[in-house]
Amino acid sequence: MSESIILRRAAFLCLVLAITAGLVALAVAVLAPGGWTGWEVLILACFLGTIPWSALSAANALVGLAILLGAKDPPAAVLPALRAARPGPPRGRTAIAICVRNEDMAAVLPPLGRLMDGLPADRFALWVLSDTPAGPVAEAEEAAFRAFARDRPCAHYRRRAVNEGFKAGNVMDFLDHHAAGLDYFLCLDADSEMTPQAVLRLVACLEADERLAIVQQLIHGRPATAAFPRLFQFGMRQGMRAWAMGQAWWQGDEGPYWGHNAIIRIAPFRELCRLGPLPDGSRILSHDQVEATRLHAAGWKVRVLPDDTGSAEGNPPTFGDFVTRDLRWAGGNMQYLALLRLPGLTPMARWQLVQAILLFLGAPLWCAILVLAAANALAGGGGGAATPTGALVALLAATWACHYAPKLAGYAEVLLKPALAARHGGRAAFARGAAAEIAFTTLMEPARLMAQTLFLLALPFGLKVGWAPQNRADRGVTWADAARQFWPPTLAGIVLTVAFAVASPLALLLALPVLASLLLAVPFAVVTADPAFSAWLRRAGICALPEEIGTPIR
Repeated sequence: MSESIILRRAAFLCLVLAITAGLVALAVAVLAPGGWTGWEVLILACFLGTIPWSALSAANALVGLAILLGAKDPPAAVLPALRAARPGPPRGRTAIAICVRNEDMAAVLPPLGRLMDGLPADRFALWVLSDTPAGPVAEAEEAAFRAFARDRPCAHYRRRAVNEGFKAGNVMDFLDHHAAGLDYFLCLDADSEMTPQAVLRLVACLEADERLAIVQQLIHGRPATAAFPRLFQFGMRQGMRAWAMGQAWWQGDEGPYWGHNAIIRIAPFRELCRLGPLPDGSRILSHDQVEATRLHAAGWKVRVLPDDTGSAEGNPPTFGDFVTRDLRWAGGNMQYLALLRLPGLTPMARWQLVQAILLFLGAPLWCAILVLAAANALAGGGGGAATPTGALVALLAATWACHYAPKLAGYAEVLLKPALAARHGGRAAFARGAAAEIAFTTLMEPARLMAQTLFLLALPFGLKVGWAPQNRADRGVTWADAARQFWPPTLAGIVLTVAFAVASPLALLLALPVLASLLLAVPFAVVTADPAFSAWLRRAGICALPEEIGTPIR
């Protein structure tokens, strides 16, 4: 490990600790006056459990924003291979490998056609790796591919008879049996879309450093017509750029892998990333982070290209679909608890797994804080004279700012750069989009956390998680369907609203933003999938991406 990366990690740790100290000091200033109740001790304990993720988010955002505003070429500032990449055709041969299972091939194949038609056929081959079970869907899938491949001799199709190991098994089966003569593969999901220029840049980065095993590119959402993904991906795009830039600065060669839109060197991946079952016999679902840690341990580099130019994916079209995918990820990430003690992992690799766990482990802690705060308020410890309202408001604001710091940093970057704001339709249009997204997230996040909490509580009691086909098509959501999925957070919202109202008007007022999300989970799911609301957002130009208004970021 170089001296520079050690110094970066030390500086980053100091920043995280400073943010942590500030949050802890605010929490004690809120809870300590008037003496400690049992409820307040529990609230503090839960709050301490949420701080690592909040501090990490804020620190990544601050470092990322500093690089985005201060560096002449921000991506090259954190990815040396980008500076060393040479122009011209690739030396090695690359497979474009896309994993599908019960997908709509009419949506999957056109982006692949545009990609392959822009790449040199002697250097790139397309492989569609199907895990679709035998039957009419598989037959239609293969027929669609055959029509697509008629004029593309470099396109190939393989369907497994036995779907062992989910996506990770699908990829390894391809590498074992079909990758002869290939040097690299670009892993894509069914909703991935990349441009030829983006792919050539990734290959050039890999060829500029023979110790690079993976270059993971940042990914933005495709322009969407439905309201939910349109609002969601507007904020996600800004937040991921700042987060990934900061993370790449201090993680260096031990970066993450997100499973798709990444270029991979075949030889080390095939040798080191063969994943067996977990101790309980189940298969690893969130395979990507584990594969990255295996490469770290063997001395290979995993780097992130913190630029989303030419790299896109689809996002779930409704709140219900989003939560369903979110819970599948939560189940996969919780499996990492069984892997933390494995021998041979680097400290950064173990932290990578811990970070993935923290992404979801905070949900039950936040929900516990809400319930404990209601109990404390009913017992006379909240909203009364002993609780300094100013300190409480400061704590809520600081916690919110830390949690959403990557998005806020991304918004600040665009607003501070006139050229970047112009690509989003100007500062005023971008500010309207940012305000709409913040309101959207405020209504979504507590209900999402409640769904995660209930899911995680059920996991130890045998709840099974698998690789189920995802809905990717726009669709409306009926009130009955929304109620079936979101009645638990609604019920929790009603109970907690009554508790805070009984405690005091001030307690109810301070809890209202969170309670509103729980109470409105059902109408939120319906409205954000409603075609009329979606059409209004598009007509108003709210949360439009640069690609949608014809000014993609170059």
